[in-house]
Amino acid sequence: MENGVRRWVVDISGWDPPPDHFSSIVSLLPLHDRSAITRFMKSEDRIRALVSRLLQFVLVHEVLEIPFDEIIIKRTVEGKPYLVHENSGQILQFPNFNFNSSHHGDYVGIASEPLCIVGLDIVSHAIPKRETAIEFVRNFSSCFTSLEWNKIINSGSSNAILDEFYRYWCLKEAYIKAIGAGLGFRLDRLEFHHTNWTSISVHVDREESREWRFWLFDLGKSHWASVAKGHPKTAANSYKGTLQRSEFELEEYHSGKSYFSSLL
Repeated sequence: MENGVRRWVVDISGWDPPPDHFSSIVSLLPLHDRSAITRFMKSEDRIRALVSRLLQFVLVHEVLEIPFDEIIIKRTVEGKPYLVHENSGQILQFPNFNFNSSHHGDYVGIASEPLCIVGLDIVSHAIPKRETAIEFVRNFSSCFTSLEWNKIINSGSSNAILDEFYRYWCLKEAYIKAIGAGLGFRLDRLEFHHTNWTSISVHVDREESREWRFWLFDLGKSHWASVAKGHPKTAANSYKGTLQRSEFELEEYHSGKSYFSSLL
């Protein structure tokens, strides 16, 4: 199962393709992916969206050896991407093969799992321009439990407060993206516990969930990434229907990577 696990990240800060080069690459993608890229007004947003789509196709091609022109990626109502399996051999080898991509600031990343569901979130430590750190994070206070909120606002300096805020935020987002939930999922239903941001665990609706594992990465340049990996039975119904297997052995669940591979 380990062969189906990937953790990739790309630093796109040095890539500024000429318009004709960019358009040529976009034209290689399916029509619905092209429109999802060109709808962005800013060139940097278009570049992030393009690299995200390219990573999805390259990952599927590398892991499952499906020719690029035969790869079909669809999305649930909530926007969770999933692969349409048309080959029974692929299903037997990686019954729940799934992936999740994220992009923010200078980085675009993707994570995949063959059995468990996976979510990835990347955040850039943006410094508010017209607000203090406290004023900024207070806009999101309803998204955190009292324990998390107290840790955020008592972190110390402005940078420390923002660091703490973004770490909690990307963990919550990674979980929601893993289960395929929509915007209606309340972030304060999740409470994260950790030891210096290692041994991270989550309580969902005040109950500890032992079927989830989390990793938090410092990508550098004030960027954080988190990966959430959990049991498929916790997936949203619309996403659960795209998976092939819901029961497996404990040792299969615990396989996975705790690092990212840089592609650039």
